[in-house]
Amino acid sequence: MTDIDTLEKFLAQTSIDPNVSALRPDYRVLLLAVDGLTPGPSDDNSDAFLQAAETKAREALAGRPPEELPHVASWREAYRAFGAKPQRTRNSLEALLRRVEDGLPRVNRLTDCYNAVSMLHQIPLGGEDLARYASSPRLIRADGTEPFDTVAGGETVIEHPEPGEVVWCDSEGVTCRRWNWRQGRRTQLREDTTTALFIFDALDPMTDEAVHAAADDLVAHLTSFGPSVAVTRRLIAGNP
Repeated sequence: MTDIDTLEKFLAQTSIDPNVSALRPDYRVLLLAVDGLTPGPSDDNSDAFLQAAETKAREALAGRPPEELPHVASWREAYRAFGAKPQRTRNSLEALLRRVEDGLPRVNRLTDCYNAVSMLHQIPLGGEDLARYASSPRLIRADGTEPFDTVAGGETVIEHPEPGEVVWCDSEGVTCRRWNWRQGRRTQLREDTTTALFIFDALDPMTDEAVHAAADDLVAHLTSFGPSVAVTRRLIAGNP
């Protein structure tokens, strides 16, 4: 088990590049490092949580397109700021909301839980296997040479972000493209993940209090995944 000091050091070394902050001075990220998880496939509890979140999301949408929700609209503007087309590459929150009518796939209980929290609190939220990171993450504007491991046509391939694209990366390459659009395979959550990093991305009009409330909700569920779950968090403002 990873000690709490190691988790705190990992978060303390995470950074946001000033070139990203210049795009959206209102950007904040809450990082949640969690150890001591008992991994596993989707189960009745994670399914019930996700079902409740799907119901709540349908009520929030009330027949409207997701881009009419304030936080989704803000993320669409952020994507346009670095040259992405939000109609083609949607932020992770919008992508979930567009699938909610038919129901989301069940992946594993960690992924199911963070997808549920994402919809319940209307915030882009990613989950990563912290043990597979080569260094603490950085949010940067890519130069276009960084490797990104993904799947195309059923085969593992290495792609590269567009120059200027906002990406999360570590010392080995990109872990998530277009801020919160697509995660890489190397650090994805698996059924053997015991140490995880969760990334809560916020723009105005979401408040810091609302971001922490989303994290509290996730922690409440994650603490049931092991007898000695350890949690630490850090909120970073892009332009404090």
